[in-house]
Amino acid sequence: MNGKIMPVTQALEDSFVYSCTFEQQYSSYEQFLPYHVLAFQFSGETHIQHQNGKLTLKKNQILLAQKNQLAKSIKIPSTDKVYKSISVIITDAALQQYARENSNHETKNYTGEKNILLKPDALLKSYFKSLLAYVEQSEKISKKLAAIKTNEAIELLLHQDSSLRSFLFDFSEPYKIDLKQFMLQNYHYNVPMEHFAKLTGRSLAAFKRDFGHIFQTSPRKWLQEKRLTEAYHLIKQKKRKPTDIYLEVGFENLSHFYTSFKQKFGVTPASIE
Repeated sequence: MNGKIMPVTQALEDSFVYSCTFEQQYSSYEQFLPYHVLAFQFSGETHIQHQNGKLTLKKNQILLAQKNQLAKSIKIPSTDKVYKSISVIITDAALQQYARENSNHETKNYTGEKNILLKPDALLKSYFKSLLAYVEQSEKISKKLAAIKTNEAIELLLHQDSSLRSFLFDFSEPYKIDLKQFMLQNYHYNVPMEHFAKLTGRSLAAFKRDFGHIFQTSPRKWLQEKRLTEAYHLIKQKKRKPTDIYLEVGFENLSHFYTSFKQKFGVTPASIE
């Protein structure tokens, strides 16, 4: 790969995601993790903002991220302009199949950290290098081979730390939590309403009903108002640039942000002094 290449994200059999980029940093758009993710940073850095704080995944580091959480990431190339990472998606279906085949009957609910930096031992590093050969050569991975490589990842995780069993095999659904507190902390994540509902332990209908009782408006209107108010504060008080903050506060694209901002405040974000 050479020249000015735009960011590339490649998925193989919905099990492995390969990202590479040159020249500039860029932000991810997917902000909800429905499954566990095991990620290895080959080069560059991934800056991750999650529900409980921030972390930086640096070269040769390995992250195990828990399912059912909100997270944003910024992918930053190294000094030689290269960013490279591979993520393994470990689905509930894969884990349940593994549990059946290995007589695993874990029932303990996991209550520890949602994002764990693992020891980058030789076995895990070799495993990710084996995946790199497929994605960089655009080789196809069959469903059978994808299942084998996913099972290998599970085995390696349990080999490194058997206490990860409760992390991996906790199939319980998110329980009902304080909706108001959750939304005030997480309104800047741009995800479908169904994800907010799931993470607060509610059906979509129950979420909308409870939301209306608490905030006296619909979730969509409240999110728009909250994000625009925060954007105004960042531009006016913090002197941030509109192009730097529209994704941060939860808008998908700059055009929609400008239009919504002008409708609410009567001026464009760029005209705020």
